Formats: sequence, C-alpha cells, structure tokens
Amino acid sequence: MIETVQFKSVRGQVRLDEPMSAHTSWKVGGPARYFFEPVDEADIAQFLAELDPEMPVLWVGLGSNLLVRDGGYPGAVIAGHRGLRELNVTDSGVFAQSGVSCARLSRVASQRGLEGAEFFAGIPGTVGGALRMNAGAFGSETWQYVRQVRVIDRAGDISEESSDRFAVSYRDVGLAEDRWFIGATFSFPGRQGSDGSEVVRSLLEERGRRQPIGQASAGSVFKNPQGDFAARLIEAAGLKGLRLGGASVSTRHANFIVNDERARASDIEELIEKIQQVVFQHHEIRLETEIRIVGEKR
Repeated sequence: MIETVQFKSVRGQVRLDEPMSAHTSWKVGGPARYFFEPVDEADIAQFLAELDPEMPVLWVGLGSNLLVRDGGYPGAVIAGHRGLRELNVTDSGVFAQSGVSCARLSRVASQRGLEGAEFFAGIPGTVGGALRMNAGAFGSETWQYVRQVRVIDRAGDISEESSDRFAVSYRDVGLAEDRWFIGATFSFPGRQGSDGSEVVRSLLEERGRRQPIGQASAGSVFKNPQGDFAARLIEAAGLKGLRLGGASVSTRHANFIVNDERARASDIEELIEKIQQVVFQHHEIRLETEIRIVGEKR
C-alpha cells in the first residue's frame, strides 16, 4: 500500500518513504522521506512554499547521473520529469521545460530542421539535469545553445534570467543549491529545412557501440581530466571488468559502472573510491566524479 501525505494546496501526489531504487537508472537507493510528482510548475512552487524550510530538496529526472545511498534521502525529492514536459518550437527558439528528455529535445529540434541539437540524443537524462551540469556529448555542450532560463528558488518564486548571468564551465554551472532550472530557451541555427533525423540515428548507433546500453548504469561516472579521458586512464590502470559485489566497471566503456541487478549503492560507491585510488597510484591523477552522490549510508 502506497502511503501518501496531503499538502494544503498541492495538486500532485506526495508519497512517503518512496524507494529511490525505482527512480534511478542504477536501480539502487534507499527511501526518500517525501517523493513528489507534480502536475506543473505552479504545483512545484506551491509544494516548495508549503514545505518545511529546513528540509533538504533533491530534484530528479530520469535518475541518471545520480547515486542515492542505501540509507535513503532524508528530505523531499521532486520528480520534475512528471510535470514539466512542455516543448515548443517557434521562430524565436526552442523552449523546453526541465522534465523534457534530452532525447526528445534532440528528435523534435532535428525533425524541424534545426542544426546543433543532435548531440542531446547522447545524453541519457532530462533538460534540467543537462542545464545544471552543462552536460555534453559528441563534442558539444548544453550551454553553447542556451539563451534564457527559467529558475525556481526554495521559496517557490520563479524568475526568467539570461544565460550570460551564469558562470559556465566543463560539467558545472554556477547555481546556488537552493535554486533549480525549470526550463530554458535554446537557439539552434537552421539547416534550411532539412531533417536531421539521420544524423541523430547515426550518433545513437555510435553511442550503442561504445556504451553499455541496456545495462543499469548512470552515464559517465568521472569527469575527463584536462587533456585526457577518464576511460583511458581507468583502462590503462587495468580496471576494466573490476567487480565489487553486484557492481562492475563496464567492459565496453571503462567510465561506466554497471549494476547486474544485485548491487547495493554501497557497492557502487566503494567501486568509485577504488577506481580513484588505483588511477591515482598509476597516473597521479585524482579523478573527479561527474555523478552526484546523495543520501545517508545504511
């Protein structure tokens, strides 16, 4: 039986002690105190306004790029991909709410003859996550094309801000912890009306050859150090295939950790730490995680 809790004016569903293993691409993670599936952005604003201001908040989309520890998350999780799915293509740009999948953004923009959005097909997450970490694939990055963003803060207030107000770098965007992106307007150059679906298909085929598609993973685990690739360093250290419990370094792409359906979050976290230790011993380079680790250890 699903246990729910009522907030005064919230229209979406708020569940208690929801297992995060059902909402992360690694398929691990303990329970979240509150798990909120909103109806729209106004519903999110109302939820934040009613929520205890001391309670931590975590936003999730498709659950990639995220490791929730076995002890769970002691705050409120907002499933933005449930209620923020608006995607509009106009003469002034492409507006996508944060819950839109990157794959959908790529497909729709390419079908409308807009060049530049194809790389989003290689990002296994949502627009919100791509905005927050300046996600990239196939040599392109999200913020190359961002013109304006919609932002919501901890009090539920929403603002529109120009992209030049944010400090953007490799896999990082300067945004306070109590603010979140809920949408963005992108500017993609035109391709004179031609359909870019064939380019997207080619990129997805390349991704399928290089990455462990079909296995439980969270995308690239580590950032690429300047001038090198994390996968190359991990493989050169002899770590491809290394296993800890139900988690192992992918034999297809060394910067991926896969779960054979038996792993705990602690297996994955320990494997991450082991990789960092061994790579440092071999190369004197400290790999930084690209994935976010949250929650409490059991």
